[in-house]
Amino acid sequence: MKPVLFIDTNIMLDLLGERTPFYNSIAKIATLADEQKITIVASALSYATVSYFLTKYEGVEKAKDKLRKFKVISKICDLDEQIVEKGLNSSFSDFEDALQYFSALKAKCTTLLTRNGKDFKTSKLPVMTADEYLKSIQL
Repeated sequence: MKPVLFIDTNIMLDLLGERTPFYNSIAKIATLADEQKITIVASALSYATVSYFLTKYEGVEKAKDKLRKFKVISKICDLDEQIVEKGLNSSFSDFEDALQYFSALKAKCTTLLTRNGKDFKTSKLPVMTADEYLKSIQL
């Protein structure tokens, strides 16, 4: 079975914003997704947040173009009433992190990729940075 990686907002922004020094690792993961060796999943919430930042620095059309290309290699997971309810009643101090986490669980992701692992201390999923994930699969 193919690994299913949940991409947290900061990782998605690293990729689409080409932010150094994080870009190269997530670009390799995006290539694996494009080659259909893995599945990457992001939430609709991440699309909105990343759009905001990309538009601010790169303009509306370039931001939309990057998001369209990302959508081709990824899946968008549900963010519904049940996830909001779980997030509101969770022990997460950051509501957005709770929404991301419960979205990842509902999407049956096998790993959560983030640069803020400390925000997911109680995760039942393995939580890794893009670098850590690449090292774990020994490319």
